[in-house]
This record gives sequence, structure tokens and C-alpha cells, in this order.
Amino acid sequence: MTIRIPDFSTTRVVVAGDVMLDRYLFGSTGRISPEAPVPVVHVHESDDRPGGAANVAVNLAALGAKTSLVGVVGKDAAADSLGGILGARGIDCAFATADDRPTITKTRVQSRGQQLIRLDEENARDMPGTAMADTLGSALEGAGAVVLSDYGKGALADVATMIATCRETGVPVLVDPKGTDFEKYRGATIVTPNQSEFEAVAGRSASDEDLVERAARLMSDLELDALLVTRSEKGMLLVEQGAEPVLLSTQAREVYDVTGAGDTVIATLAGALASGQNFAAAAALANLAAGLVVRKIGVATVTPGELSAALHQRGQGGRGLVDVDTLIALVDEARSRNERVIMTNGCFDVLHAGHVSYLEEAKSLGDRLVVAVNDDDSVRRLKGESRPVNALEDRLLVLAGLAAVDWVVPFSEDTPAKLIASVLPDVLVKGGDYEPDEIAGAKEVLRNGGEVRVLAFRDGHSSSRIIDRL
Repeated sequence: MTIRIPDFSTTRVVVAGDVMLDRYLFGSTGRISPEAPVPVVHVHESDDRPGGAANVAVNLAALGAKTSLVGVVGKDAAADSLGGILGARGIDCAFATADDRPTITKTRVQSRGQQLIRLDEENARDMPGTAMADTLGSALEGAGAVVLSDYGKGALADVATMIATCRETGVPVLVDPKGTDFEKYRGATIVTPNQSEFEAVAGRSASDEDLVERAARLMSDLELDALLVTRSEKGMLLVEQGAEPVLLSTQAREVYDVTGAGDTVIATLAGALASGQNFAAAAALANLAAGLVVRKIGVATVTPGELSAALHQRGQGGRGLVDVDTLIALVDEARSRNERVIMTNGCFDVLHAGHVSYLEEAKSLGDRLVVAVNDDDSVRRLKGESRPVNALEDRLLVLAGLAAVDWVVPFSEDTPAKLIASVLPDVLVKGGDYEPDEIAGAKEVLRNGGEVRVLAFRDGHSSSRIIDRL
């Protein structure tokens, strides 16, 4: 299956559920308390991180999606800390403030890499009334998907109403379930239990065939459109109404920490579905994201650049048109494999055989070829008001289709010097009769230990000559 990374920035996803604050206290231990046989920890650092449904929202924001978060907090400093962290990440928070419960806070005391104790502050009673459902309903306009993140702490007591509201407005609703009562999730678009959660409801599966059969039965019983079972080192199973089941093998090469991996899965799945991908494509992308996040320590996120780099490494994609941030991530990932990065630039207005020959020669100098392309205004300033003949998007697409080209990136300045200084290729290539010190970005590349090469254009070919003949 070909995995495609959508433009998450065009999507909006609403997350509702049990929001939490994960607080970490780090310190040194050197003695036992005289009051009790426990170590004394001298705290020298603390770190507050979003947890629960808030971590799903953080994962969506890291992908670039416009994200709204609906949840319940207390009237306390923990709520202020959580709101500040989420606001700094561009997440729109619609929190109900409860008088009878604190903001759910999990405080972990760690020393020398070892967790000594966890302290939980919570009041896990069901939220009375319809405040959560009403707030979610008012946040649905313009949403491409809704995630209901259930940690069993009471925020989703009225989950059936929330699901019905989403379905009535035509917004796909994804549920990360908790407990063994899946009946309350009836009518959701897709539910994403891990295998232990699934088997606690549907029964233990003796084989993959048995798992598929039980998953299909549960999906039908609950009137779901699809069911995604995450299976740790075995990957994922997707069953979908009217489609063949899909078994996805794990994408993880090393597993350091599975904490929060489920949040990454449902966030990526929701973002992909909101962007218009089907269940199979969205699940494949979520599986890729899960394989990346478990390689990180602690609750973590993934970015589109990391996804693209992982695809490129697996030979499954990651080529073509990219933005600057994505390009830098891809170049860094290529260098981690000791690949040699070549970079060139130009207008490439009317692509001809000379261009193709030049780009193939440039690619032969290394492993990955980056082509930086002047945008339309930049070409106009360089070539005159009658140029470019082909708009930027067309020029980029044609170049991206060439076998020699790995990544194409546009730039708006008269020269790509700033872009080249950001990428710092191993070899900077320019065609024509330039001297190396006349080439934009050459000084930065040479200073970084790179190489600058001048290649001859193929005689008898030029865009201007073709335009004149036309």
C-alpha cells in the first residue's frame, strides 16, 4: 500500500475527553529519611506535560492540524499550567471548570532514571449534566473529525449523546475506548482498542483468523463503520464495513517506550481521515507514526517531516515537492544513513533535454538530489514580465517527476543563498560558466566542508530558444 502524507494544516480536529497534567519531579538521592525507610529526593527540576486527551491534542498539533480540545479541569494551578502549555502549542481549549474535582494530575518522582513513586490527584466520578456534550456540539462547525479520548475519569459520561451529535452533523467520530462496556460507543465511526482491551470485550483470539472474525462481529454488533485493533509488536488489524480486513505489520525497528503510542495512533488516524483519506490509508499512516513514536523516551509526538523521512528510508515514498522544514528533516535523515546530498537551483521554466541531462549528471555526484526552484515573482524579476511561461506549481510537478530528482523546494528570494545555508549540501552544483565563488551559497557550503561544482549545460538547448521558436 502506498502511504501518502496529507497536508494536515488544512484540517481541523476536535478532541474531547479526560484531560490530564503529567508532572515530573527530577532529583538526586543520597540518603534515607530518618522518618521512614524511604529515599530523600532533592528535587532540582520539574516538568509539566499534557496527558490523556490533552496528549492526543498535542499529537494533532504536532502534525500541523488545527486542534480544539474539550475537557474538564478544576479551579487550581494545575489547570493554569495545562492551559498555558496547550495554548503555546496553538490548541484552542474549551474547558469546563468543576468545583468538586481537581485537575487530574499524575506526579512522578524520578531519580537516576528510576521512577520512585507516582502520586495521583483526581476525582473520577461521572460528570453530571450535559456540559461536555453541549460544548462539543458548539465546537463541531468546520471540524473534519472528532476524537473521543476515554480514560475512564468521568468526562465522557455522556459519550452516547456525543457520538449521536457527531453523526447527526456528519462529522466522523473516533473513540479510544476504556473498560469493557463498549455498548456505549455504539454508532461511532471507528473505535481503536488495543488487543488486550478488545479481547476483554470480544474474547481471546486463538489466531489471526479468529481475531478478524471476532473484530468483524463486534464492529457489526456496535454498528461501527470500522474497527482498528492495535497489537503492539504485531502491528494492527483494520476491519471495515464492505472491505477486506487489513493486517498491518509493525513499523517499529526499536522499541524504547510505548507510553502514549495509542494517543499518537488515534491522532494520526483522525488527521488523515479529516484530510479525506480512507480507512486503510489512514490506518497505514497511523501505523507508521506508531513505529516512530515508540522509539522515543516518554510521551512523544511525530511530525510530518519525520513521517516523510521514514517513508523515504523504507523506499515507500518521501520524494517530491517539500517545504523547507520537511526538506531539512529529510536531509538530516539521509545523512544519518551516510548518504551524500547534492543541491542545485534554477528557474526550469521550460524543461528540456539539456535540463534533464544536467540533473542526471548532478545526481551522479551523490545519493540525493535537491532542486531549489525560483517562484513566479522571482523568475519575473530575473527574466522579465513575460516569464515564467509555466507557473511554479507546474514547474515543481514536472521536476518532481524526474527519476534523478529526490526533493523539489521553492524559494522566493532572487538567489537561494539563504536556503542553501539552511540545507548545507555536501555538493552544491550550478550549470554554466560560473566561477565557484560567484555561485549563491558557495561560501557557506565550502565553509562547512562541502564541495562546489560547475557543470556544463548541453549545447543547443535553452528555454529562451524554445520560447522564440514557439
